[in-house]
Amino acid sequence: MMKRMLSGIKPSGELTLGNYLGALRNFVNYQDEYEMVVFIANLHCITVYQDPKELRQYLKDAVALYLASGLDPQRSIIFLQSDVMEHAQLGFILACNSYLGEMNRMTQYKDKMAKGENALTVGFYTYPTLMAADILIYDPDYVPVGDDQKQHVEIARDIAERFNNRYSPTFKVPEPLIPKVGARIMSLSDPLKKMSKSDHQDKGVIYMLDEPAVIRKKVASAVTDSIGKVNFDPKEQPGIANLLQILASCKSTTVEAVLPEVGHLNYGEFKSVVSDAIIELLEPIQKRYHEIVSTDLLEKTLYEGKLKAQAIASRKLKKVQHKVGLEIFKR
Repeated sequence: MMKRMLSGIKPSGELTLGNYLGALRNFVNYQDEYEMVVFIANLHCITVYQDPKELRQYLKDAVALYLASGLDPQRSIIFLQSDVMEHAQLGFILACNSYLGEMNRMTQYKDKMAKGENALTVGFYTYPTLMAADILIYDPDYVPVGDDQKQHVEIARDIAERFNNRYSPTFKVPEPLIPKVGARIMSLSDPLKKMSKSDHQDKGVIYMLDEPAVIRKKVASAVTDSIGKVNFDPKEQPGIANLLQILASCKSTTVEAVLPEVGHLNYGEFKSVVSDAIIELLEPIQKRYHEIVSTDLLEKTLYEGKLKAQAIASRKLKKVQHKVGLEIFKR
């Protein structure tokens, strides 16, 4: 029996090259090995305010780019998180089986508190329990994540084990899966910071729908150093190391494999090679994206995905509600 893999992307901005290299491309490859459940985590988007018009466009683009990247609705379940309301219901039940101390230790919350942010929403504080529900409601074997997101799978595992011990075995305890190549692509303007789709004004972020000229300009202005030698040294040359990681990821290989090809180049020549690789990777995806948005494929995909996901999620939720005593009659 094929094992199940689950993942979701929170499209709080335009999807980036980092999203593709670290997640989307892997989803496509995994379709042949696993039963894929892939969702757009739109409830997580509103833990901070989003302009409704912009959010709708981000969601539409995310689904279209999923499909343009090669995700197949016939082989993968693709849906909007908010279309399957069982996520939120299970999220509350799991929140009642989680502790304040666990939420206080979540990295994103700790970072914002350390910066003195005092306008955080309750949704931002409790989102890890909703994320645990997103995962556990489908009993996946694996959850592919970037190394900076591993904590979310770990807390989902903790909550699952606690629930299983308290009520009897209910949830499968999933394993995090971290890709070896392209798991963490950094900003071109600040190679110590992850390339983020939320950085709308950041010239260091390459978006999946950027035109070739825009890509070349952004790569040309990428932060480097005064050493003048193309080496893979993340500590001393983080900008060059990031560009090497991007190049290797675009070519689906390793830094060790590409370094002999570019180690002799000056920085300008090296950046041109990186630009070429990014453009070659993204152009066919962009072409397919424009074909998709002119059809009804998005609406059809999300409707069918909702039905498939809901069939799985509703069974799990009924089982959970019976175990915790919420159901009077077993249906």
